[in-house]
Amino acid sequence: MVFRLIRVLPYVTYDGWAWLDGYQLNEKGDAVERREIFVQPARLRKLAEAKPSPAPLAPRLAPRKAPAQASPRRLRATSV
Repeated sequence: MVFRLIRVLPYVTYDGWAWLDGYQLNEKGDAVERREIFVQPARLRKLAEAKPSPAPLAPRLAPRKAPAQASPRRLRATSV
């Protein structure tokens, strides 16, 4: 199982054991399920760190022009 570690949980355990919180990864490296696992850290293997793939750039759109604001009308007070 390939596991992406989030944190080591602070639970009291047997000597040489630990609870880990993280995600199980599929073949593509996508997180498929969040898990808490009970392991012997000395027996774990760390995989080479994957280089993050560059995110595809979204096409840039021209900025929208703000709608023209009408000037405020001045009201004339009329006498009654």
